[in-house]
Amino acid sequence: ITRMYFQWDWLCLSVLIISSVTAEIENKETLDSSVEVEDFDKQSQEADVDGDKSSLGVVYQTPKPTGEVYFTETFDGVLAGWVLSKTKKEDTDENIAKYDGKWEVEELKENTVPGDRGLVLKSVAKHHAISAMLTKEFIFDDKPLIVQYEVNFQEGIDCGGAYIKLLSSSNDLNLEYFFDKTPYTIMFGPDKCGEDYKLHFIFRHKNPKTGEYDEKHAKRPDIDLKKFYLDKKTHLYTLVLKPDDTFEILIDQLVVSKGSLLEDVVPPVNPHKEIDDPSDKKPDDWDERPKIPDPNAVKPDDWDEDEPSRIEDPDAVKPEGWLDGEPQYVPDPNAKKPKDWDEEMDGEWEAPQIPNPKCEAAPGCGPWVRPMKNNPNYKGKWKAPLIDNPNYQGIWSPRKIPNPDYFEDSHPFKMTAVNAIGLELWSMTSDIYFDNFIICSEKEVADRWAADGWGLKKLVASANEPGMFSQLVTAAEDHPWLWVLYILTLALPVGLGVLFCWPTKKTDEDIDFKKPDISKPITKGELDQEGEEIDDDEIELEEEKELEDTAED
Repeated sequence: ITRMYFQWDWLCLSVLIISSVTAEIENKETLDSSVEVEDFDKQSQEADVDGDKSSLGVVYQTPKPTGEVYFTETFDGVLAGWVLSKTKKEDTDENIAKYDGKWEVEELKENTVPGDRGLVLKSVAKHHAISAMLTKEFIFDDKPLIVQYEVNFQEGIDCGGAYIKLLSSSNDLNLEYFFDKTPYTIMFGPDKCGEDYKLHFIFRHKNPKTGEYDEKHAKRPDIDLKKFYLDKKTHLYTLVLKPDDTFEILIDQLVVSKGSLLEDVVPPVNPHKEIDDPSDKKPDDWDERPKIPDPNAVKPDDWDEDEPSRIEDPDAVKPEGWLDGEPQYVPDPNAKKPKDWDEEMDGEWEAPQIPNPKCEAAPGCGPWVRPMKNNPNYKGKWKAPLIDNPNYQGIWSPRKIPNPDYFEDSHPFKMTAVNAIGLELWSMTSDIYFDNFIICSEKEVADRWAADGWGLKKLVASANEPGMFSQLVTAAEDHPWLWVLYILTLALPVGLGVLFCWPTKKTDEDIDFKKPDISKPITKGELDQEGEEIDDDEIELEEEKELEDTAED
């Protein structure tokens, strides 16, 4: 039985180890468990244009919107409608102020889908600005706003952004003068510098009392964004704004952040009803000290403030063999004066000092000094003990007054209308790829659009993924402790096979237990006698039980 339990323990241990390895691999392909999964329709709408065929036999066809849209762009044809900025960035060094960063329309470097092209930011350490008018203006009324596009950091990302701006509608909007201070309503998309990985959702809210605009920043997503910036894969970014004043942010059709425009942005849309009275001043006699020195305390007569905190240890004894006459460092006898040493310029040459070799075997060299120890008589400067302050009034705060700037906007979804889209970026990394922009009001339209574009890229990238062995090696490079699990996982089947299948040598106890005594035949009389002995034992047990019951009564 003990052997059986031992074997089952090995079996359970192997299952746990194999499960942990599997979970580690799967974890590299999934997001945090709190991420909500949205339905993804993989069937794409057929288009009437001829497509190019990839090495996997996948035919690419330029996505076509299936419903009402306010803007779409695939970059597969002529780059029409996009305007390069001709202005300069304000408050910036003149040498880099101009928006002269280069853009190109190209296919992806990796996981290429023939015929599928995107807009690529090409320049490093330059300002880029390009924009286009929407097909029709979006007015924040009773329809949701859905903004969606693809980004691929083909070279990773060191410091730079890939966010877009939805420019506020204006009669005097000139895209040739699009720059960082051009009024926008919404800014959305990834941004990274150093180890700060961001996913912006910012909207500009108009103060109904002053007419001024303030930027409201959505809370940061609760997941680690690093993977999306460094894996060199194409990722789908989606922003959904709803007329009920809620929002959702998705990456690859997974919800990574959601909340309320009223409650989950900083600073809040509506100011506080009350504020501190700026004219209220703390009284001079206001006492905020919870504790005070005891005014009745007296320093004890034997309190000596002159005693030092540390003194020489009078019980210390110089170690035997201490070399008092030997210095700790001596000139290096092997050192030689450099040939180019000029004593007039450099002074008299001296050999560099090295540790005295005679001191290595001795407890110490040089004059012996008694070690220091804590002074048992040290008390330090005397201070009166603290007691509760009878005049304590608490921490003072100014009185509250109604906020003269207070307002209540119960429907911040009704933002300033937008009629253009723009990318105004700075980057220290080149080849940032953008593709398949869409602005619409129906989630089904955005999902279908994603299926025809990003879905195909995802399919090709998945087909080009390395095999299981390569994934295991990659996982172990990130987590070296996995090598131990791999070795155990390979060794366990061999060990279990030995435990379960290898013939075991029978012990003498097993032989004695299983071997019947057939050295002599058993007669019927002997069987009857054994039966009577068993009956006598049962009678004795019953009598003992009756006696125990009587004693308890």
